[in-house]
Amino acid sequence: MSNIVISGYYGFANAGDEAMLAAMIEALTDIEPTVSITVISGNPEDTRQRHGVSAVYRLNYPEIARIMAKSNLLISGGGSLLQDVTSDRSLYYYLSIMMLAKKMGLPVMLYAQGIGPVQGALAQGAMRYIGNMVDLITVRDDGSYDELKRLKVTAPPVYITADPVLAMHQVDKSIGRAILKQHGQEGVAPLIGISAREWKDWGHYKQVLAHAADQMIEELGARVVFIPMQFPDDFSVSQKIAGRMTNKAGMLPDEYTTGELLSLVGNLDMLIGIRLHALIFAAVMHVPMAGISYDPKIDRFLETIGERHVGTLKTVTADNLMAKVRQLWVERKQPNQERTERINTLRNRAFQNAELALSLVKERK
Repeated sequence: MSNIVISGYYGFANAGDEAMLAAMIEALTDIEPTVSITVISGNPEDTRQRHGVSAVYRLNYPEIARIMAKSNLLISGGGSLLQDVTSDRSLYYYLSIMMLAKKMGLPVMLYAQGIGPVQGALAQGAMRYIGNMVDLITVRDDGSYDELKRLKVTAPPVYITADPVLAMHQVDKSIGRAILKQHGQEGVAPLIGISAREWKDWGHYKQVLAHAADQMIEELGARVVFIPMQFPDDFSVSQKIAGRMTNKAGMLPDEYTTGELLSLVGNLDMLIGIRLHALIFAAVMHVPMAGISYDPKIDRFLETIGERHVGTLKTVTADNLMAKVRQLWVERKQPNQERTERINTLRNRAFQNAELALSLVKERK
């Protein structure tokens, strides 16, 4: 039986990160049903209940070391852990966990990471030093591969795969239908979902989304529902946007599991997303999507499926967004075959992350 420790931004009720963890667990157990997984978490009890695995508090270094001593592999991933734009403290934290594992003789794999940007000179040096110690790296896009080369992380083998969530199985849509009905969102009119997030208290993109949502209702006869990926933050910003609308939009005022969010997205005719994993959920459930960019990871993901964002949070306009919505409206009954093929290819690449992880364990045993 393999014993694997997983390090990442878990236990903080972020739907995207929890989805990545769920996807990793699902893929690893698909290949090796008896694998034992312990997650380093900000809320171990929540992680145990949510994912059905063992968990240890992220700052309890003695306990982390004790578990590592009995393990075969440390996985660091997925997501954008190794960057210093939102915080350099988190970068050094994740590097410290990797360093601890290597000091204990434990193989380390970076699993489907979105690397960078790493801008500070000290942070770049730390990335280069510790990054070259690890045993295997998979990255979720070409941009991350290029960032590793720029940082001169060249010692470990590096594979370009895909975000772990893309390997998840599709889920039953009846779960999402029941949630929509519970909140008065059932109906025959087409349903467009919006996944928004707060960003520096900016107002421009909120006004754009409000204006475009009104146009979708009036021009297309659609219903609009806001879906919170991180609760309650996304619910709060959704209320701000809905408050600027002339027409009424639906709100989902709860926190949802990965399976529930996938099912909700599967019931949509279209998704407009700022959150990366809302867009990825749409890809998994084969729902047409329009992305608004706030970070290079949005651009990178959309490029992998042959798409481009409709604008950044600073530059997006209601006209550009509506032009994309009208284009996607046709795809509800005529799916984009090229995009579907790209997504299926990415699904296979995403599953490769787990295959490589367990191959590394087998080699080291």
